[in-house]
Amino acid sequence: MGKEHLDHVFTPEALNRLKKAIAQAELNTSGQLRLHVEAYCKEDVLDHAAFIFEKLEMHKTQERNGVLLYFALLDHKFAIIGDAGIHAKVPDAFWDRLRDEMGAFFKRGAYIEGLEFGILKAGEELERDFPKTSNGNNELPDDVSFVH
Repeated sequence: MGKEHLDHVFTPEALNRLKKAIAQAELNTSGQLRLHVEAYCKEDVLDHAAFIFEKLEMHKTQERNGVLLYFALLDHKFAIIGDAGIHAKVPDAFWDRLRDEMGAFFKRGAYIEGLEFGILKAGEELERDFPKTSNGNNELPDDVSFVH
């Protein structure tokens, strides 16, 4: 049941759109964004997102400036997790506001639009605190990761 729902929402076109949003969000920042999607999250969403953060090795970026957007489609759960470098520079109020703004998209079923919005807004914030450096390479893949 879960995979069919994911495939229905996360079509090849939608995935391409999200991948482009990640690449665009990272253009002017050394910050690293990832999006991870699952059908279900049966545990505390923040705990599970932290587990996924580590599983994706997002804690291994040079500036510890990785941000994970985690989304469980069928359980209607999502979380935004940042590494130590993020917490040192980006205020919690930004992440709380972003969570609420994304949630407004999700409540009306605009999942791809909400994720795209969140990715781009996070990129804008990271650009302020983590500007692109001359050796700034893309440390993490831009593709959407899944667990079905």
